[in-house]
Amino acid sequence: MDVLARLDAYQRRHRWAGLPLAVVYKFYDDQAAYLAALLTYYGFLSLFPLLLFLVAVLSSVLSGNPQVQQALLNSALREFPVIGDQIVHNIRSFHGNTVAVAVGVVGSLYGALNVAQAAQHALNKIFAVPRHARPDPLRSRLKGLKFLLLLALGLCVTTALSTAAESAAGVFGARLAVGVRVAAVIAAVVLNAALLVASYRVLIRRRLPLRTTYAAALGGACAWQVLLWGGTYYVGHVLRGATATYGLFGIVLGLLAWLYLGALVYLLTAEITAVRWMRLWPRSLLSPFTDRVHLSAGDQRAYRSYATTESFKGFEKITVHFDPPPHADTADQTHTGEHSDPGDDGGRGDGHDPPSRPESTP
Repeated sequence: MDVLARLDAYQRRHRWAGLPLAVVYKFYDDQAAYLAALLTYYGFLSLFPLLLFLVAVLSSVLSGNPQVQQALLNSALREFPVIGDQIVHNIRSFHGNTVAVAVGVVGSLYGALNVAQAAQHALNKIFAVPRHARPDPLRSRLKGLKFLLLLALGLCVTTALSTAAESAAGVFGARLAVGVRVAAVIAAVVLNAALLVASYRVLIRRRLPLRTTYAAALGGACAWQVLLWGGTYYVGHVLRGATATYGLFGIVLGLLAWLYLGALVYLLTAEITAVRWMRLWPRSLLSPFTDRVHLSAGDQRAYRSYATTESFKGFEKITVHFDPPPHADTADQTHTGEHSDPGDDGGRGDGHDPPSRPESTP
């Protein structure tokens, strides 16, 4: 126990250790892994019909210019390396298919709207937005449409960047091709980081200052780029030469794993931003494992936010009080380096945000 007490005191004093621990604890408290699974499910339902619809539309619009059509399709589908590679190699079966367009519109709209709803629910939970402050079912779906338009705009810009990079590499030759591709990757990372920040502003009922979001968003965009490379490697090295049966299962499982990892990156980026913005650190090292622990100010703010998040009505007031932990003494508190927080209200909440952050809605 003496070793644990020293580790606890150390991580509370050092931000580089305490902040990641607080993010992990909040990720566990919010059950973010299950929220990511929900995003994966609806993403799986919407992704293939959406790509089918994209292929059918581009094939019809650019039927007279097959070179531009192929370049755009390759650039757009490169963002979805697991399933996009299969569509590229079987693209002829989708040309001019009216049924594909109809199925794509209905399937992608249903799945995509539910993806937006699941993302909105997850972010509002992560950022401790009370239920009564969240938009009603109609407005939440309008927000979902804005979110989808934002994703569509990002895909178009990314496709344009990829196409321009490929064209520039062909024009400048092999010597400058590497530099052009590196510049395109950097531009794509910055764009994806901007999309992350914009999605928070669209979906969350909170005004988040940019200084608390850009660092985590940039890290999330870098992780997303790594996932894209990983998916490309998976298709090129694992599925190449596989049998039809193994290849089919490999595509499905690879796509599910890729979507799940992408959802985890998205939610983990939000968790980092929420912990920094609401000052939910440092946390007590043993708080998730036992009741025999003195809660830090970050613990108390986190647990109050979890309670007030579930208030369904604006006139519903929730009060949170923390009794002394069982079988704990003052010596333990002093030994673990516990200090009082001037902004702490003694463990009581009034049904709104933690005291450090007043509630603000657009």
